[in-house]
Amino acid sequence: MSNKVVITADISCDLNKPLEERYGIVVMPLHIVIGGKSYEDWVDITPEELYDIFYKTKELPHTTAVSIGEYIEFFKPFVDDGCDVVHLSLGSKLSVTHQSSVLAAAEFPGRVYSVDSCNLSTGSGLLVIKAAEMRDQGLSAQEISEKLVGLQRKSHASFVVERLDFLHAGGRCSMIAMLGANALGLRPSIEVQNDNGGAMVVGKKYRGKYGKVLLQYMEDTLNKYDDIDTDRVFITHAGANPEYVDAVYKELKAKNLFKEIHITRASCTISSHCGPNTLGVLFMTK
Repeated sequence: MSNKVVITADISCDLNKPLEERYGIVVMPLHIVIGGKSYEDWVDITPEELYDIFYKTKELPHTTAVSIGEYIEFFKPFVDDGCDVVHLSLGSKLSVTHQSSVLAAAEFPGRVYSVDSCNLSTGSGLLVIKAAEMRDQGLSAQEISEKLVGLQRKSHASFVVERLDFLHAGGRCSMIAMLGANALGLRPSIEVQNDNGGAMVVGKKYRGKYGKVLLQYMEDTLNKYDDIDTDRVFITHAGANPEYVDAVYKELKAKNLFKEIHITRASCTISSHCGPNTLGVLFMTK
């Protein structure tokens, strides 16, 4: 008989508390450094507080990786309690955190499985929910981890950014690209290449009022696929204007395409790289 399975994830999966409780997910806080001080994401700093510090100090935040030792301490209580663990990490092309979780999992052979989500934000969160559903179907930790590897390419994450200085500070876009986009008034979409460890690339570039840009981005993103998994879709934002979020939600709901539409707030880890008013529509394909 298989051990009880616990599903864990880096907090950057951006599932909200109700969803974490609904699916029995345990999240691992990541580290944020700003104003010369290190914080734990959603533990002793919120995204709003992060932005407040930025506006006061003009210092852009950055992230630091979780250590192997921290992951060992995170996994150990579950193993000691007789459980096996499946952990979904932030994409390996986006952070060395995944490597730390893999090395920590090796300390618990056959008990802890660390899976590269090859994604970020609720692009990872969608996989976390799939893992929880497989657990509830009775699959073992090893079986879940193997099936997740086949699902990575089916989770699609993209978002539109209003400003590029946060991405530039995190090494995600060049100064030339930032200045060019700002000068031309462009609002670029950023897409995650989930077949490449979660690398980010620039997608379509939009121009115009940001509210209308977000609605056009949503339409373009949905129209790219003809095999959408209609179980759920996420609208995940990094502190976007509530009017923008509501407009995207209403347009999505009017399509009557998805069984569930979830609105979640991006963690400090994600917000620190993309900045305020960033918004994405994230879902899976079959």
